[in-house]
Amino acid sequence: MKQKNNQNQAIKKLLKNKIVLITGGAGSVGVELTKKLLEFQVKQIRILDINEHALFNINRILRDKRIRTLFGTINNPDRVEFASINVDIIIHLAALKNIEITEFNALDTIETNVDGTVNMIKMAIKNEPSLFLNISTDKVAASSTLYGATKQIGERLTQWAATHIQTTKFASVRFGNVIETRGNVFEVWREESSKNKPLSITHPNMKRYFWHIDEAVDFILAMSFVISSLVK
Repeated sequence: MKQKNNQNQAIKKLLKNKIVLITGGAGSVGVELTKKLLEFQVKQIRILDINEHALFNINRILRDKRIRTLFGTINNPDRVEFASINVDIIIHLAALKNIEITEFNALDTIETNVDGTVNMIKMAIKNEPSLFLNISTDKVAASSTLYGATKQIGERLTQWAATHIQTTKFASVRFGNVIETRGNVFEVWREESSKNKPLSITHPNMKRYFWHIDEAVDFILAMSFVISSLVK
């Protein structure tokens, strides 16, 4: 308990008066992360996303003057540059992640997950935020999908920046499957269950790793503190 309290105090100090940019911040994890960040004395939270309706809902529901909803894509270097002016912390969530959609839309997946991450890293090298946290996935391990492969490249790019760039601390954290996010297997299972249909599985021996969205958000904040504390 004492260790957790100490960590909370350290995170509070880390975030005080900071400007935070969340790419893909209108998604499920981004919204919960924004709610959590608002509990601290952050100066501003910038949410960059291409989902106009989701951005509208964030402003309508959260109603906090510290929030800036920015419409745009990480594929546009100029938009990324403008969104990142004077930013202290970047949490890079934006990605195409649905396995079936990414396999069918290969070029768009590479453009977003790889080229978009390149744009974000180039911007960070130029604007020098204190922290760049890339959100990755457990599907990187022994990847058999395009999604996993592109996120692995994103990790490698972030690792390269961490090794060679001294002005910003770069790191990646891997997620499992977040239960409450949109577009995951739980949506399919709930629909099948409501219709008394058998639950779809790809293989009887398949293993999936799940956690709750609040655990994912707490993990982001905890890792932000840990990485910020490391000597560059």
